[in-house]
Amino acid sequence: MAIELHQASASSTRVESVAPPQAGLQGLRWRQLGLTERLLFTERLLLLQETGVSLHEGLRELSEQEHDPDMAAVLQRLLSDVLEGQPLSQAMAQHPGFFPATYVALVAAGERGGFLPQVLRQLLDLDEKSERLRSLLTSALSYPAFLTLFSTGTIIFVLVGVFPKFAALFEQIHDQLPWSTRFLMQLSELLRHHWPWLLVGAATLGLLAVLLWRQEDTRLRIDRFKLSFPGLRQIYVQVYLSQTLRVLGMSLSHGVPLVEALKACQDLVGNRVFRGFLLDLRQQVTEGSGLAQGFERSSFVPPMVQQMIHTGERTGSLATVMTRIAEHYERELAKRLALVSRLAEPVMLLVMGALIGLIVASLILPIFKLSRAIR
Repeated sequence: MAIELHQASASSTRVESVAPPQAGLQGLRWRQLGLTERLLFTERLLLLQETGVSLHEGLRELSEQEHDPDMAAVLQRLLSDVLEGQPLSQAMAQHPGFFPATYVALVAAGERGGFLPQVLRQLLDLDEKSERLRSLLTSALSYPAFLTLFSTGTIIFVLVGVFPKFAALFEQIHDQLPWSTRFLMQLSELLRHHWPWLLVGAATLGLLAVLLWRQEDTRLRIDRFKLSFPGLRQIYVQVYLSQTLRVLGMSLSHGVPLVEALKACQDLVGNRVFRGFLLDLRQQVTEGSGLAQGFERSSFVPPMVQQMIHTGERTGSLATVMTRIAEHYERELAKRLALVSRLAEPVMLLVMGALIGLIVASLILPIFKLSRAIR
């Protein structure tokens, strides 16, 4: 299951690239800065703010203590912009790969309202939840992936290293061999004698897959598949809704305009179909329609969410309702992923055991036939 794990959890979980600032940073290596670095930055800046250190002194302290040259470059650029009189949010907006639009908008709201430490604490909590979600997804997929690689390696080793030793022996009863033995012997010959061509073919297929992945139509079809295939649909909808509603709830509670918050959520979610839904929502709100009306028109938003959004909008508690829904879906998603992980392990073990058993049987049955023929 190729969930956009960081797109499924920040584009909160998405790790995006940060181009080093231009002025005075020649010679710096380029690499990716993402969620982990942003978590550390937010936590340290929050600590300095809560202990009464001014913003520019805090940024100077962080830049002087930073050992990563790329992160230090970002911090120095932030400090330079703040010393020139720019608000922190405006300085952060110069690094859109590192500070998402949601992050910048909430920091701007905190600066306007004079509650920047509270906003930083909530942003830290948001990123920590994104990190936990990414870790949960990784752990759910890692064991099945390991079993797949291990079983594939074992099968290749048996075909290349073991089967050839029985080939001459089995030639005596070639017409009496089981179909599985004949197939595996042919596969063994193919792997041993034509492996360079197989590698070229695999590389070609990989290149074609990359080229297809870069096509917008292909990625759109994959995104549609994620939101239509039974089983996967529920997981992806929960991921996207929990991300979107938590950010919307936090944004609205701090006075960020709904249209601006919806625009930030478009950048948050990696799925093109879901981004189209958010774009329609933003257009409807801009035209004066209610948010609940847009949710009710969506085919993949559960009826419970539609009803709760309608109630929250009618009672003026939309931010609270969205936060509660996000928390609910985060809990449900954790349970669902844990169940998928528990089910995947025995299924993979059964598949691996069946393949190994087929190979062993394909070796043993011909040996029994040979022993009977000798008698």
